[in-house]
Amino acid sequence: MSDKIQAPAPSTNATQAWINLMRAQQRVLALIEGDFKAAGLPGLGWYDVLWELSRADAGRLRPFEIEERTLLAQYNLSRLIDRLEREGLVERQTFDDDGRGRWVLITEKGRALRSAMWDVYAKAIAKHVGARLPNADAGQLADLLSRLL
Repeated sequence: MSDKIQAPAPSTNATQAWINLMRAQQRVLALIEGDFKAAGLPGLGWYDVLWELSRADAGRLRPFEIEERTLLAQYNLSRLIDRLEREGLVERQTFDDDGRGRWVLITEKGRALRSAMWDVYAKAIAKHVGARLPNADAGQLADLLSRLL
């Protein structure tokens, strides 16, 4: 006999809500990524990092802070920051005496790219979400999803 307590099975509605949430997320993200690609812009991961840096104090964060604020895994984030730095969109700055502590700082070029990406992103959100959900429904969905956060 096992001492493990069995969790109750999810309801049919909860299961269907989960399935629809995951499918909707995948579909809308793919559509938005396609809009970025069609505009000759990098993907959503770039936008997310540049957005978090642009709204941070002094436009800078430590890598672990970027990781906490985005959905990027640490190993992906390190490579992405390397690419952003090579493109001149961010800079790394040392902040302690032994040189191990580093800030990631958004550059003016990074701010300009984030702004250009937002122009495409805003239109994509309006097209792929706003055009499919009346404003009241979008508000209700936002409220419902906030309960999961």
